[in-house]
Formats: sequence, structure tokens, C-alpha cells
Amino acid sequence: MGNREDLLAGALACLKDRGWARTTVRDIATAAGVNHAAIGYHFGSRDALLTEAFMLAMEEWGDEVEKATAAGVDPDASPRERYEAFWREAIASFGRSRELWLATIEAGVQAEHTPKIKELVQMGMQMSRTGFASKLLGVPEETLDGQTARTVGSIQLALMSGLLMQWLIDPENAPSEQDIADGLVALAAHITNSPRA
Repeated sequence: MGNREDLLAGALACLKDRGWARTTVRDIATAAGVNHAAIGYHFGSRDALLTEAFMLAMEEWGDEVEKATAAGVDPDASPRERYEAFWREAIASFGRSRELWLATIEAGVQAEHTPKIKELVQMGMQMSRTGFASKLLGVPEETLDGQTARTVGSIQLALMSGLLMQWLIDPENAPSEQDIADGLVALAAHITNSPRA
């Protein structure tokens, strides 16, 4: 690996070990095995490096969950079975990657105080909305209209954020994949005034 890749790996390790606010330039440089001046050269700032490392980690997470979901679901599975399989994998990742998920919460707090981080996190959220809607509906991202990404994708992103908090803070009482699907069906029936499926 080159310095840039080493810095990304070091930044991710620091995010997991120390969190966003407690990670220093020196911590990252030590973890990466490079001079701290390389951070400015390759990324411009600590925050830009942490943000890029964080976004790469989220992309990797999405790929891992997608592969695990596909591997664990029958090709003839119903949409609900596929949806539950996604949540089963996502929930499992909350425990496997607890430190990374805690860093996502911290990134949101940091975004409130740093305009550049806010801009990058907003861009990541938009990509997440589109990606979630595409995967849920089984259509290519480029065919989605903005309204679908804003509705389907935003609801899925909101569920992800809320469920993440529940699983990190109160895992004994957090919902399972079946609870999530049952809850969505019940809500849909309620707001459309139709009988539950």
C-alpha cells in the first residue's frame, strides 16, 4: 500500500478505537506508519481523511451486507423474505462492527460543527437513499426518480438510523428482522386503512 491507502486504513482503525473526536493527527500517522505531514498532503485535513475513511467503510459495509443477504436467501424468496434477510444481516453487523457504528453517530455530531464534514455526510446520505431504494425495489440506481429515492430510500435510511441506536443502546429490547417487517406492515395497514396482510 502507498501512503494514501495506509492513511485511510490508519484513520479507520483510529475511528474504531478512539472515535472521531478523540482521534488526533498523530494517532492516525502512528497507526498508518507515516509522517503526520502526509495527512495534509494527501487529504488536506484530519477531518477530510476521517470522512473519506468513514465513507469507504460504509461502502464496504453495504457490499458485505448485500453479498451476505444474497447468499442467505433463496432466489425464489418473496420481497418480505428478502427484506427480513437484509435486516438479519444489518442487525448482525451492528454487533460485529459496534465501534464503526458508534463512529457513525459521532460523525453526525461532528457534521453539526464542521461544514465540510456536513457536506460530505449529506452526500453520503444521498447516496445511501438512492442505494437503499435501488436494492429494495430491485431496480438499477440510474433508473430511479428523485421522488422514489426521497421516499423509499429516506424511510429505509431513517429505519437504519433508528434501529442502529436501539441495537447499540438497548440490544435486549431492540426489534428483530421479523418485528421490523411486522411493524411496517401494521403501519402501512393503519395509514391506508386496509386489513393487515
